[in-house]
This record gives sequence, structure tokens and C-alpha cells, in this order.
Amino acid sequence: MKSNLITRSGHDKLVAELQKLWHEERPEITKKVNWAASLGDRSENADYQYNKQILRKIDRRVRYLGKRLEELRIIDYSAEQAGKVYFGAWVEIENDEGEKIQFKIVGIDEIYDHHPQHISINSPMSQAMLGKQVNDEVEVQTPSGKKLWYINSIRYEP
Repeated sequence: MKSNLITRSGHDKLVAELQKLWHEERPEITKKVNWAASLGDRSENADYQYNKQILRKIDRRVRYLGKRLEELRIIDYSAEQAGKVYFGAWVEIENDEGEKIQFKIVGIDEIYDHHPQHISINSPMSQAMLGKQVNDEVEVQTPSGKKLWYINSIRYEP
């Protein structure tokens, strides 16, 4: 099931993307399509076909973002979250070999930019960490078996 949670910064990025597509990119491509169409035979007009394809891609993304933004629930930091791992937390963990990893737990819509330190709230790692505190042990099921991690730090951005 698709999670509808998103951080405020993630929501702001999606809104900015929608605004840029609608107010900047779409009008620019529409002008190119109209110019190419004015040249005549559209069936062999590469400029027309290429820009029309880009316009369809922009329109698909605009429709998707418009619908998705209505469904999303922004989760802001709350004082009750202090000291525990919840949505929006930056968490540093360490295993027995001394390997350290730092990540932020975010909604699936924030993974789109492939930020190397963002993991989905739906991931096994996030699910295992929810509600835990600093110095807690967390056992995570991975494709290569169970792994044990220790929580070093938890922080939230204001």
C-alpha cells in the first residue's frame, strides 16, 4: 500500500516541481509545438513530434502531482517525538563491525530524487526502528539474513 505521509520539505519540493512544470516548462514547450505545427506536414515534422511527446510527458506528471498532492498528509515534528525514532527522523546506526549509516525516514514520494540518505517509512529498516531510542538494539531482516544495529543518535530538523 502506498503511504500518504510526507515531510514538509518533501511536500514543498513537489509543489515547486508542479509550479515549474505548469508555469515555465509547459508554456515553453507549447510555444515550440505551435511553431512546429505552423510549418505544415506534422507527420514528418520531427520538431513537432518530439515536442508533442515532451508535452504529453509534462502533462502526465502535472496530473499525477495534482492528484498526489491532494492525498498527501504533511507530518511536522512534534515535541512528543523527541528521543525516539519516528517519521522525519535523522537516525545514525552502527553494527558490530563498526559500520555506521545515517539516514532520514521519509515518505515514498521523497525517494524520487534518489537522495542517498533517504529511506522510505515502508522499508524494513524504518519499520524495525520506529519507536526505538538511542542505545536500543534493532534487528532487521535483510535478504542476506538478520542484522543487528545499534541506534547512536536521533535528531529532527525544525
